[in-house]
Amino acid sequence: MADIRVFPDSSAVARAAADIILATAARRTASGENFSLVLSGGSTPKLLYQLLAGEPYRALINWSRFEVFFGDERCVPPDHADSNFKMANDALLSRVPLKPAHVHRMRGEIDPTEAAIEYGQMLKARFGDGGPDITLLGMGDDGHTASLFPNTPPISETHHRCVAHYVEKSTTGKSWRITLTPPFFNRSAQVLLLVTGASKAPRVAEVLYGPSDPQRLPIQVIQPASGQLIWMLDHPAAANLSAAT
Repeated sequence: MADIRVFPDSSAVARAAADIILATAARRTASGENFSLVLSGGSTPKLLYQLLAGEPYRALINWSRFEVFFGDERCVPPDHADSNFKMANDALLSRVPLKPAHVHRMRGEIDPTEAAIEYGQMLKARFGDGGPDITLLGMGDDGHTASLFPNTPPISETHHRCVAHYVEKSTTGKSWRITLTPPFFNRSAQVLLLVTGASKAPRVAEVLYGPSDPQRLPIQVIQPASGQLIWMLDHPAAANLSAAT
C-alpha cells in the first residue's frame, strides 16, 4: 500500500519534506554517523533546497555530518543552466557549511560513460550493498523519474548503480544523461516522491492505480526493497485520486 500524503500546495510539500529531512538527519548525526541525501532536479526540490538553506532549518542541521549525492545529471558543465548540480548549488549547497568532500556531484562535463563508471564506483565505496538515508525524486508528465525515461535501457538495469545513456526524447530534447538505476534507488531507507501541479494528476492516478507497466511508466520501478516510499503530492497533482480509488 502506497504511503500517499497530500498537501495544499507545492510550498507545503517542500516544508513537509524539509521536516522529514531534518528529523532523519538529527537521528543519524546524533549517533555520530553521516546523513546521506540524494538530490533531485525540478521546481519543487528547488523550493525545498531554499527552505533548508534558510532559517530555522539551516541552524538546526548538523551540516558537518550531511552528505549529498545526485540522482541524475545532464551531460553539461557544472555551471551550465541545465545542470542539476548548478541548481542545487545555487539554492542550497553554496549557502550552508557543507564539507566540500561531502558534495558528490556527477561530472557531466566529461565522457558520459566514464562519468557514470566513476560515480558508480564512488557509490560502491561509500555504501557497499546499502543505500542512502533519503532519496528525493520527482515525476515528469510522461511518468519518468530522474533520467529513467520511457522505453530506455536503464529501466531494466539490474547490476550497475549508475549508467549513462542517450535520450531521444527528454525534457531538454535529445541529450546524454547520467542516472542512478532502479537497484540503487531501491536501496534507499526512504524515497520521497515530490509531485506537484495539475498537469501531473492523470499520470499520478495511472501510476498508482493502473496496471504495472514500468517501461511506459518508469516511476513504477521505484519500490524500495526494505525502505519507505512516500508520495508527497499537492492538491492539484492528487486531483484524480479520489476517482481512481
